[in-house]
Amino acid sequence: MKKLIKTALAATALLSAGFSNANALSDQSTLKSIAKSGEMKVCFDAGYMPFEMKTKKGGFIGFDIDLAKLMTKQMGVKFTPVNTAWDGIIPAMLTGKCDIIMAGMTITAKRNMTVSFADPYVVVGQTIVLRPGLKDEIKSYRDLNDPKYTVTAKLGTTGEQAVKRLIRKAKLDLYETSSEAALEVMNGKADAFIYDLPTNAVYSSQNKGKVLHLDQPFTYEPLGWAVRQGDPDFVNFLNNFLRQIKGDGSYDRIYNKWFNDDRWLSQVQ
Repeated sequence: MKKLIKTALAATALLSAGFSNANALSDQSTLKSIAKSGEMKVCFDAGYMPFEMKTKKGGFIGFDIDLAKLMTKQMGVKFTPVNTAWDGIIPAMLTGKCDIIMAGMTITAKRNMTVSFADPYVVVGQTIVLRPGLKDEIKSYRDLNDPKYTVTAKLGTTGEQAVKRLIRKAKLDLYETSSEAALEVMNGKADAFIYDLPTNAVYSSQNKGKVLHLDQPFTYEPLGWAVRQGDPDFVNFLNNFLRQIKGDGSYDRIYNKWFNDDRWLSQVQ
């Protein structure tokens, strides 16, 4: 009898602990925190065209910015932008400086070990901004895989990873910003810049004749919004939000504004 009582008490204790842990996780829900504070703090790194950019007047515009504004409007809370250097963007969220990363972040296995991702909201790939003098010499990333070429990339990006994995024989120079890395090519100090297709397309359009764009992506990169791990409610919310705006036409309207129109360029040039 005593053994049965002890077993029952132990089971009750475990059950209570389970409820306590569940409540603790529930209390940690970012959605509850956002609702309580009345704002959603969004981390991004301005300069990734056309996802997030700083305007001449000091504001922020872009594809991710508009999606975040629509999301917070539907949530009934304030949108608070948190412009953050790329190499510190995940630590910034993990330490509570923002609630979510909406920054055109590629979903990778390594990143997914630290953060949780919602379903991909757009797919891109790495392309090449090339020095014009190499027009007849370089046709794909394979041709750059030679020690005689200097390739640039932005520090901490999948562009850097792509070079190290697929163009590893070339000399790699890394820069804090994509604009610095691309400028090296335009100034003739490097042979190629490796970065995401959308930004490279805009940059080459802005600098016709000064650089060439090999616009066939050589990697597959789904982009996703990142949140802290252990928060399935927030991930569920984001997936349902994405499903809704893709179904009601809001997503297409915002996508076309930034990817199929260039009138916004005058605000950032």
